[in-house]
Amino acid sequence: MNDQKRGLQAVPGQRMSLKIGVMGSAATGQDTETLQTARLLGEEIARAGCVTITGACPGLPLAAAQGAHTVGGQVIGISPGLSLDEHLYKYHSPAEFHDVLIFTGSGLMGREVVNIRSSDIVVIVGGSSGTLGELAIAYDEGKLIGVLTGTGGITDVIPQILKACQKETGARLIYDNHPQKLIEQLLEVYRTEHYQHPSCFCMACETVETQGDLATVRDPVCGMWLDPKCAGTTKKINDVVIYFCCSACATEFEANPSRYSVT
Repeated sequence: MNDQKRGLQAVPGQRMSLKIGVMGSAATGQDTETLQTARLLGEEIARAGCVTITGACPGLPLAAAQGAHTVGGQVIGISPGLSLDEHLYKYHSPAEFHDVLIFTGSGLMGREVVNIRSSDIVVIVGGSSGTLGELAIAYDEGKLIGVLTGTGGITDVIPQILKACQKETGARLIYDNHPQKLIEQLLEVYRTEHYQHPSCFCMACETVETQGDLATVRDPVCGMWLDPKCAGTTKKINDVVIYFCCSACATEFEANPSRYSVT
C-alpha cells in the first residue's frame, strides 16, 4: 500500500487522515535511546500518512513531533495556554516542529481531554502522572491505545493498572517495543475493527458500558452492553428485537447479518 494512503480512514465517506496522539513524559533529561525511539515513532506516524497530535510539551512528545516534522508529516499541538505568549513563557512549552498550535486556555490537566478527544488513536510513551491521566481518559472513552513498551514510566505497569480497574469500556490495547510494528498494528486494527466502535457521545442518553442492572442487551456488532431504552436503533428479525448502540452498527449488521450472532 502506498505509504501516503495508509493513514486514511477505512470508514466509507471519510477521507480525513487519521490523527494519532502521542502522550508521554514531558520531563527534560530523557535518555538518548528513549528520545530516539520517540522520534522514530513520530517518523512512522508521518510515513503512514497520519497526523501527529501532542500536548505541545517538551520531552518525549516533542521528540515525536520532531520525528514527524523531519519526514514531512503534519503535527498539531494542543497547548495548555491561552496564547503563544502563555504557551512559551508561562508553560515554558515549545513551538518548534508543530504546524498548528491550538490554544485551549485549560491548563496542563484540562488540555488532556482535548488531546485524547482530538485523537483517533492514542500512543503512550514513557510518562508519569500526567500521562496516566491521559491513559485513563483514553481508556474510559474506549479509544484504541498503543503502548510503546521499553520506554519506561507507566508503560511498564499499564497491564496491572487496567487489570486493577476491572472495567470494560470497549478500549483496545496493543503493546509493542518497535515503533513501526506498533503503528502498523494500530492502523490495521482501526481500519478493520475499531473504527466501528462508537464514540461515547454518539447517543442522546448515557450508554451503560458494563453489564449491570440496566445493561441487559448487547449490540452484536461492537459488543457493547446497553440499556434497551438507550439503544441508538433497533431491528426486528423473526420476532427477535436486536439492539444497536448507533446507526453505524446497524448498517454494518444489515450489510453482513450472517457474521453476527443475535442469540
